[in-house]
Amino acid sequence: MISKINGLTVYLNGNENNQPIIFVHAFPHDNRMWREQVEFFSKNYFVITYDIRGFGESWQINGQFTMEMFADDLLAIVNKLDIKNPIVAGLSMGGYIILRTLQKNMNLFTAVVLCDTRPEADDNAGKLKRSNAIYDIQNNGVERFSEEFVKNCLWEENIKNNEDLLKNAVQIVTSQSEIGVKGALLAMLSRLDLTEFLSEITIPTLVLCGEHDKLTPISLMEKMANKIPNSKFVVVPNAGHMSNMENPNFVNQTISSFLEENHL
Repeated sequence: MISKINGLTVYLNGNENNQPIIFVHAFPHDNRMWREQVEFFSKNYFVITYDIRGFGESWQINGQFTMEMFADDLLAIVNKLDIKNPIVAGLSMGGYIILRTLQKNMNLFTAVVLCDTRPEADDNAGKLKRSNAIYDIQNNGVERFSEEFVKNCLWEENIKNNEDLLKNAVQIVTSQSEIGVKGALLAMLSRLDLTEFLSEITIPTLVLCGEHDKLTPISLMEKMANKIPNSKFVVVPNAGHMSNMENPNFVNQTISSFLEENHL
């Protein structure tokens, strides 16, 4: 089923009487990146995915986005659907959104899965990199940027040996609008540093990192996990930054085991 909330396109799968789990997608993807997770978890959970504003079928308008808007959108979905104690999972930008959302109202959620993400705000080099990306998209369009971005996210061996994975990822990201991609870059560039907040997270937390992730490497993510009380850290083999797409079976089973351990 599809619903519209705050201009966002929200996708509902599974029995609404089951434990809800919300998946928040990465940049510059949309809900389709969670296809394998939706298929797996909708058998026993009420699965909610959505297109972040500016992506997929969601509201775009002028592309003047902030991380605060993204976090408020996630809270609006929880409130409008009136779902109780959802689990929330996000990858990369999805993790940024979730961390800020938890800081605003952690009591709404019962567990969190953070995949290939980080709590720090961009340093000066990171800000310049995103600013240059906006300039590049402005002058050369979103397609070239998106194709290069995808190749930087995936493990080289998967690019060589998994034609369907590469084709699917490129198809998703190159279908996004210039407005949405530039707007999300602005939002990420200006986000808060949430490193100090990690120690305040009290709900069960699973941290996943692709074995070959170059954007959020193991050393960085393990450091993040160590700052979250009682979190569980797992390395996803044979995966880069897009771990849920590169090794979906391992990710699904790991999340499922984590939820069972916490009686969810």
